[in-house]
Formats: sequence, C-alpha cells, structure tokens
Amino acid sequence: MFLMSSGANFGIRLSLPLLAGVCIGFPLMFLAIGLGLGSLFQQFPTIHLVITVIGVVYLTVLAWKIANAGAPEEKQNTQPITFLQSAGFQWVNPKAWIMATGAIAAFTRPADDMHWQVIQLTLVFMLAAIPSAWTWLLFGVGLQKLLKDPRNLRIFNLSMAMLLILSMVPVVLDLVDQLS
Repeated sequence: MFLMSSGANFGIRLSLPLLAGVCIGFPLMFLAIGLGLGSLFQQFPTIHLVITVIGVVYLTVLAWKIANAGAPEEKQNTQPITFLQSAGFQWVNPKAWIMATGAIAAFTRPADDMHWQVIQLTLVFMLAAIPSAWTWLLFGVGLQKLLKDPRNLRIFNLSMAMLLILSMVPVVLDLVDQLS
C-alpha cells in the first residue's frame, strides 16, 4: 500500500528510495531473525511486545500522513518516505515479523544447516520483493491521471489509510490478548 500510495502521489523517481528500502530492509530483517533474533524474542517476549506496539504506533502515524496527503501542488512540505525510513519500517512492522517468523518455522528444518537455509530464504524474499514492489509502485503511478481530480485523490488517500488501519486489526487484537 505504501508503494502504491507513494507512486500515485510522488511518481517513480521520488518513490525509488521507498522501493529500495522495502526490497533491502525486509530481507535484512529476515536474515537477522533467522540467524538469532528469534531466540532472543523467545527468551525475552517483552522485547517482541515493545516492537509490536512501536509498529502499530508507526503504522498509525503513516496512515494519518497518507490520509492527509494533498494534491502535488499542496505537498511542498510533504516528502515521500526515505530509504532509511522504509528499511527501518520493516523492523517495526508487526506483519513483517509474523511473516518472517512464520516463514522460518515453515520452510526450515532443524536437522539441516539452519544458517544456510535462512540465507537461501533471504535471497528468495529479496528476489520476490523486487517484482512485487515494482508492480505496486507502477500501479500507483498508473493511478496518477485518475488522481489529478482532488476528489479522487482524497478518496484514494483515505482508502489507503483505512486499509492500512484495518490491516492492523489482527495485530491489535493479538496485543490486547497478550496484555489481558
């Protein structure tokens, strides 16, 4: 959703740092989880809980920014997400953690060399991220003409923000479950 929204609002060139951050940030996070961070979270679940809360707060702030993004001529102070913000976002995104830990559990075998398996999975994620991220970015760019109408842009931005908020519902429900 971030890539599509950024493509629609800023175009390809200004969205490239976001794209690169997604394509590099998640595989690096996956590699770190697979090579040891996962066991740290098993020993200290509070760290995982804190990262989840930070992720929900960060996603909410991003949803607010998306919802309030104006037309390009109104965006003089609005900037697309940077490479570091995008790569760092992967580390606080609860859905990314769930996908990473789930993939490690599903696609590795304890009897085999865990490090080699994690490296292979990291490469697969990196290779899959590139065409996927470009597809979302180009879809957003394709919407630019439609979104020249301020009403359509407002509906699009509010829809993207709402979808982002809705995507956090399972994470928030899980947090409430953990805290009760």
